[in-house]
Order: sequence, then structure tokens, then C-alpha cells
Amino acid sequence: MSYEEHAVANFDDLGDGEMKEVSVAGTKILLARVGGNYHAVSAACPHYGAPLAEGVLCGERVICPWHHACFNVTTGDLEEPPALDSLSRFDVKVRAGRVYVRIPSEAEDRRTPRMVNRDPDDKRMYVIIGAGAAGLMAAQTLREDGYRGRLIMVTREDRLPYDRPNLSKDYLQGHAEPEWMPLRADEFFTEHDIEVWRGKEVTRVTSASRTITFTDGASQRYDRLLIASGGAPRSLPLPSSELKNIFLLRSHDDTDAIIEAAGRSRRALVIGASFIGMEAASSLASRGLSVTVVAPDSVPFEKTLGPEVGALFRRLHESQGIEFRLGEYISQFQGSDQIEAVVLGSGGRVETDMVIAGVGVLPATGFLEGELLTADGGVIVDSRLRAAEALYAAGDVASFIDHRTGARTRIEHWRTAQQQGRVAAHNMAGRKVEYAGVPFFWTRQFDAGLLYVGHAPRWDEIIYLGDVSSQEFLAFYVADDRVLAVAGMNRDRDMAAVEELMRLELMPEPAQIGNGSVNFLQLLPTLTNVR
Repeated sequence: MSYEEHAVANFDDLGDGEMKEVSVAGTKILLARVGGNYHAVSAACPHYGAPLAEGVLCGERVICPWHHACFNVTTGDLEEPPALDSLSRFDVKVRAGRVYVRIPSEAEDRRTPRMVNRDPDDKRMYVIIGAGAAGLMAAQTLREDGYRGRLIMVTREDRLPYDRPNLSKDYLQGHAEPEWMPLRADEFFTEHDIEVWRGKEVTRVTSASRTITFTDGASQRYDRLLIASGGAPRSLPLPSSELKNIFLLRSHDDTDAIIEAAGRSRRALVIGASFIGMEAASSLASRGLSVTVVAPDSVPFEKTLGPEVGALFRRLHESQGIEFRLGEYISQFQGSDQIEAVVLGSGGRVETDMVIAGVGVLPATGFLEGELLTADGGVIVDSRLRAAEALYAAGDVASFIDHRTGARTRIEHWRTAQQQGRVAAHNMAGRKVEYAGVPFFWTRQFDAGLLYVGHAPRWDEIIYLGDVSSQEFLAFYVADDRVLAVAGMNRDRDMAAVEELMRLELMPEPAQIGNGSVNFLQLLPTLTNVR
């Protein structure tokens, strides 16, 4: 491969801790100055292509502005998901006050992290139950960490890992093609000796004998096991729930069935004002359907985001023609063969051609022994995500201690599952890493996007900076005089900075935030002070 050297900047163009995007011979690169030295990596996040220059730089760590993937700007290495790949790195030289970057003739915008393959002489057997966010990240991380034994992922679906958050967003809207959905190409699993057992259902895990039993009667012993089985959607045991065109939304097949039904429907009804429910309502309305949302809440997301932000989303949906029946529940489905109407608890009746129930999920852990589980089915884990000897859990099923509050909790977020899958794999590989990730999720409904950092199951007050009604604000959820979570719209750079401040335990006091004098970007530490 040939290379060309290009002058891209004067040495004094960037101060220490600054970065910018430059285009070199048709290749976009991110140029950063850290610790007095210049570095160059690919400019777009490998996750969804966000321009990293619009994110934040904290020491050597660059944070994507959209979904908060993190990379080392000096090496390009992936540090935090949801990206799976690292950035490409380009050689930099400084001569006579000018900065030069060496670009290959076939420059790539990403690279697969360095991973090992299986050694046939290594007889260890590591198994991952689940092929979602946590499972895939764990499998990749084990190979990154040098595990050379046999590695099996088990999934009850007949698919390789795919982009589950997109099911209720772009894919349901029709803006994402089916071929965009897989997280990794088929060749990735072959190349890195990762077996994926598809359509395989687990009935029991016996930790004492380290044995997995399947519905077909087969069994498999393991040396180490990760439970990353995710959640199973809650069903509605109501009269006539067997009617056609009543759907849950959890899997790729679920969404495909919803899309098919939407193509021959005029009206849709969504049960539940959850994030999945509201995203589905947005997507179906974008397809031209008349949509009604029925939920017991007074406003959407009230328990998570508060009444002001919830009311904003209600107004947004109503402006697009969506009707809300809030403070209501469904008492009965009606129809002869397929759904024709729902009966509300108040006695009202809403006609519809299809129903999507978004009323939450339960941990898919029915195959585990009771002493490992919480009352709601979560798997009890320690700070290293270990549930028992040689047994780990990550993602929706993991009941862990939040190191910030000391409370045991479960978090059903895609990125949290990936973070935990990575930490669990580090520990399975013998690295002894504690989980201390900052939770993060995002939602996009119509043209409005919201980011949320941290976790606040309750709060004493919400501090707002900016104007909620204009969709440009930060909302700080405060409990016991401490900021536990922050939600934001159209403040992406601030939100990336907030996550770093939370990670480094450098968030300012609520009183300081309340007086409006905080510049979160300026609070980020310099390289010499970053922990």
C-alpha cells in the first residue's frame, strides 16, 4: 500500500486539548493536540457516523456527540460502546512548525480491534447465553483479551446479533434496510472462531455441575458462562388476546410482522407510553397510520423524565396527529378473527386495525436456580458481574450495585448492556475489572432526539437549564443534594461532557448548576489530571 504525506495545520493552530476535523485527499480525519503532541484518527464514529469533532475531548479520550462511544484519540482504540470498531490511526509528524499526516492510498474509516483466534490445544469452553448487545460485546472482548478456547454464543432467535434499538426507530419507519441491521457480518464470527448456536432454547443452568440443558434434551458443560439473555416482553392476559394483529415488539421478527400488518392497516393502537411504545407510535405515524396511545400515566415518561419533559413529548406526538388516551387501561380486546377494537377500563371503546403492546419486559432468566435471582428475576451479581463461581451476568438481567448510590438495580439500556458485557468478559478472561459504567440511553421520535445520562429512580427536584418547550435544554435530576441523572435535547456536546464528569466523579453541586454559571466543557480536566 502506498502513502502520501500532507500538511494539515500549523503547529499553533490547536491548543492543548483541542481537536478539529480536516479533509486530506478526500479522507476526513480528526486532528487533536494532546499533551503537546498531535494525533490523527478517522473523523467519524463507526457506530452511526457522527462527526467526532462535535463531541468532546477529555485527556486522550474523545466522546461521540450522538451515542457516546469513546475512543483513545492517540491510538484510535475503542474504549466504550456502542461502537464495536476502533478508529483508524494515521502517522503524524511536525516539521518547521507545520503538522503533516501520512495517509494510505486506501484509507479506512475504522478497524476491527485486534483479536486472537482459537487454539485447538486450548480445551476451555466459554459459553454466552444471549446474542444481543451484552453477548456480542462479551464475545468480541474475550477474543481481544486473548482467550483462545472454544467460544459459543447461544440465541433463541434464528439470527446473528442485530441492532435492536433500531427495531422501533428507523427500521420500523422504513428508513433502514434489512441488510443494515446485523451488527457484524457473518464472516466476523467465522474469522474469529465464535460459534453462534441459533434457534437454541435453554431450559436450565446448573451452576454446581456447570451444565446447560436445552429444550431439545441436549446438554453442554462450560468452564465459564455469561448470562446475557436479555428480557422477554410482558404480555397482556386479556380476553381475546389471541386475535390476529396484536403484537409485542422485542425481536426482529416482531418488527417484520408489525411492518407487514401496517401495510394493510389504517389505524394502530399502542398500549403503554414507554420509550418503545412512543417510538413505535412515532414510526407508525410516519408510515401514515392513524395512531392512538393508551396508557395509565398522566403524561409519557413521567416516572423517568418528569412531567415537563413528558408533556413536551405528548405535544410533539399530538402535533403529528397522534391521539392519547392517558389515565386509561385496556380491559378487553374485541374482534372476530383479528383485532377490531379495544375496550378501555372506563368503558370507552377505540377501533383499530392493529395493536402494539409496549408494557415493559421481564428478565429472561427462567432457566436459572432461584437462589441466584432477585424477586423480579434479575441475576444477583457482584462488582465484577459475577453471580457464582464461573458464572457471570450482564445486560437487562444483571442486578448490580450502583456504585454511586449503593442501591441494587437493573438497567435495561442497550449501551449499558454492552458496557457490562465488556466488563464481564474482562473478568472471565482473568483481568479483575469492576463495573463502574455511567448509564446512557437515547430516543428519537419524529425529528426530536433526547439523550439521558446517569440513573435516577427517584429525585427530590429537577433543575432546568434552557427552555424545555423549545427542545433545547438540560434537565438535572437531583436526589439527596446530588445530581444522579441528566436529560438533554439539542445540547449534545454538553451531554457528552456531563457523562465524562459523572465518570470522573467531578459533577458540580446542584446549587452551582442552579445559578446557571456552569460551563461543563471547561470543567473537563486536562490530560495531567485525568484519572
